[in-house]
Amino acid sequence: MTDTLSTTRQASIERTQRIRSGLRRRHMGEAIFRGLGLAAIVLALGFVALLFVDVVRKGVPAFTQSNLHLVVNFDPELLKVDPAPAPTAFASQAEYNAASLKWQRDVAMLNWNKVVEASLRAAAPAGFDIDSKQILTIAETDARHDIRELFVADPSLLGQTVDVDVLASANAANWIKGNIDRSLGDAQQQLSAPARALIDTFVENGTISNGFAWSIFTNVDSRAAPASAGLLGAFVGTLWMMLIVIVLAVPIGVAAAVYLEEFAPKSRWTDLIEVNINNLAAVPSIVFGLLGAAVFINYMHLPISAPIVGGLVLTLMTLPTIIIATRGALLGVSPALRQAALGMGASRTQMVFHHVLPVTFPSILTATILGIAHALGETAPLLLIGMKAFVASVPLTPIDQATALPVQIYLWQGNENRNFFEPRTAAAILVLLAVMIVLNGVAIYLRSRLEKRA
Repeated sequence: MTDTLSTTRQASIERTQRIRSGLRRRHMGEAIFRGLGLAAIVLALGFVALLFVDVVRKGVPAFTQSNLHLVVNFDPELLKVDPAPAPTAFASQAEYNAASLKWQRDVAMLNWNKVVEASLRAAAPAGFDIDSKQILTIAETDARHDIRELFVADPSLLGQTVDVDVLASANAANWIKGNIDRSLGDAQQQLSAPARALIDTFVENGTISNGFAWSIFTNVDSRAAPASAGLLGAFVGTLWMMLIVIVLAVPIGVAAAVYLEEFAPKSRWTDLIEVNINNLAAVPSIVFGLLGAAVFINYMHLPISAPIVGGLVLTLMTLPTIIIATRGALLGVSPALRQAALGMGASRTQMVFHHVLPVTFPSILTATILGIAHALGETAPLLLIGMKAFVASVPLTPIDQATALPVQIYLWQGNENRNFFEPRTAAAILVLLAVMIVLNGVAIYLRSRLEKRA
């Protein structure tokens, strides 16, 4: 009897040990899984934070620009031009307009670089030795245009001296901000030694100062004057494309999803359509660019590099996402709601549009805005429809030539003056991220409002 009890107790102890060993292994496995999951989250957030910090570190300095504060003398010896025509001296408005245009052409033919050079030499220390070509590299090339426009707007400035602020050149900005190693030899520098020395003097005496770079937001892209290059044209082009996507993709996508989910009879055709929609959602975006170039440009002869073509291509790319998201939201509605509406005498159309669809508005809205935000960052399809062209104007209509923010980032990243445009590229990325954050914020706000109303 004693041996039996001892054997039973020993078996119980062994069973308990096996259970405890199994529990330890299970708890250890759970701990390892939780640790790996936490490590994956921390690693992912770390990479995102590293990317964001790097973009901010490079992009924030680009939001400052170097300004030259010059005293410009509109010397009659340099500006040998007849007085501006007066309206009272002509018998008709047409004659005055013709004379005024001729006078403006004569003004444009003057050597305004001499005026800029004289202003720079007046600001330099007495006796500073630098030739004309070197000193003009300090000011941006469009400085002469700014000064000329002042004179055209007010011809009475002839013979007067006024204070004018112009942009320093991109190479001068690189030197001031330290974007180029100052220890490099003259052969590796972008500016001559006298120009660099004069820039340092201008910084010390306040002739050059840094200010907020409003030109990024108010100017279009420029190759002749890189320091004045901005994002206005690309930003407006992006707005036109997003407007086209919202106007076309949202109603078409929601309507297609509602029909397929609520009204279309189940058949091989609808199954084929559903499979193709799911496949289109996984198609690379560059394929939509090829489709847009073939259909909208080559066949329909729509203008190349126009927001309307970009909007149509992005609409095709966004439609599958909106359809799938809307169908998922409709599937999530309880069948009891449909049955209750039909039981109260509502027709099938009234049941869908008065009861089912309003419940899904928050989910549809969120998915739609996220799809639009995804389309906002697409570059590959836009490159294939010609939107990588250099466009130095603001598109006033969807059929005007334009570029987009992602494409502008691509173009700036490939610019040969990398010391200047690498920070500008990071700044453009920050602007694009800000637009996406605003879109996501709007989605969250509208979702919360619609959920409360529902």
